[in-house]
Amino acid sequence: MAGKISSWLFFIFLVLNFLFAQNPEWVVYNTSNSGLPDNFVRSIAVDPQGNKWIGTYGGGLAKFDGVNWTVYNRSNSGLPSGVVTAIVIDSQGNKWIATDWGGLARFDGVKWTVYNILNSGLPSDVVTAIAIDGEGNKWIATYGGGLAKFDGANWTVYNTSNSGLPHNYVTALAIDSYGNKWIGTLEGGLAKFDGANWTVYNRSNSGLPSDSIEIIAIDGLGNTWIGTEGRGLAKFDGTNWTVYNTSNSGLPSNYVRAIAIDSYGNKWIGTVVGLAKFDGLNWTVYNRSNSGLPDDYVRAIAIDSYGNKWIGTDVGGVAVYREGGVLDVYEKEEKIIPRKFSLYQNYPNPFNPETVIEFDIPEVSNVKLEVYDVLGRKVKTILDDRLEVGRYRVRFDGGDLPSGVYFYSLITNKFSSVKKMV
Repeated sequence: MAGKISSWLFFIFLVLNFLFAQNPEWVVYNTSNSGLPDNFVRSIAVDPQGNKWIGTYGGGLAKFDGVNWTVYNRSNSGLPSGVVTAIVIDSQGNKWIATDWGGLARFDGVKWTVYNILNSGLPSDVVTAIAIDGEGNKWIATYGGGLAKFDGANWTVYNTSNSGLPHNYVTALAIDSYGNKWIGTLEGGLAKFDGANWTVYNRSNSGLPSDSIEIIAIDGLGNTWIGTEGRGLAKFDGTNWTVYNTSNSGLPSNYVRAIAIDSYGNKWIGTVVGLAKFDGLNWTVYNRSNSGLPDDYVRAIAIDSYGNKWIGTDVGGVAVYREGGVLDVYEKEEKIIPRKFSLYQNYPNPFNPETVIEFDIPEVSNVKLEVYDVLGRKVKTILDDRLEVGRYRVRFDGGDLPSGVYFYSLITNKFSSVKKMV
């Protein structure tokens, strides 16, 4: 039965690795310790299989599956430029890659297709952002050529001459749940396009604090978050504007370069002097002085399905951060779906200082994995997260604990179990 099940069911192999950095919540990949081709990271995307696609400034594109690195550049692939400014992944798994001076590339895993000003309707070869709408249309921001829409066959170009676009230097794109396109420009403010009508927001007619936009993100409530060049972060709910800057909030810099929103609604904000987390009330700032962040200039942020924040920096490569420890996901050929909750005996046992703990989750659950001493005092929370169905293996490093007897417990809303380790 297991063999039949393994032919089609998904097995998740989860490793919690505390060994890559001094701070267990941070892992850093750079040109010295990994296959990353350049430490200047401009863009990051995560595909449905959990692969990370990392665009660099000069080193091309890298794919990281959690173990192996594959680098695509002008010499070994159809990538038209070594400067990758944006990456998005469509519903078929195609990677759409924006470049400086190379136009737009599509990569299906085997074949490369390049769109540029010579062979397509793309209005500029400097592409700054890409977004995909619910119908699969690609919306392409360009530097100097305005905005382009590509439906797979036809191109439509919007610029200051033929539309309500306020500036032809388009720097940011986002699409909300209603299909509205939110378009950031350099010195032209923010535009909203519903497919027929254009609405322009700028410093003169709205609460937008700057007319130069760096990044746009839409949260789960439909609020639009706008990162600006030198004037902080703005939130727009469709009626009211709220501005966060270094004077009135915990934002560490008014130069905002990246925004990502996690499954809890927290905003992760990349600035030129560090990373900030904003939960709606409180600000937490991470920088080189107080965390494992290798560089304070944060250019890109992507969040994977396990809550890891993949952070692209200017000179420090990629940092991965997760409260409680970074989780790396691997797939195996043998695919198993658990039928019941189970906690297995750790191995090796005794351990010195590492051990592996396996457990099964048969349904989506809030899961805690904790370690206690012989007096019942909790000494470490290994995992506290909402997990999908699967079998998990967690590598636990107890090197910072005194030698002795410990107990580890798995707790969900429907199950609990405790086992002993030495």
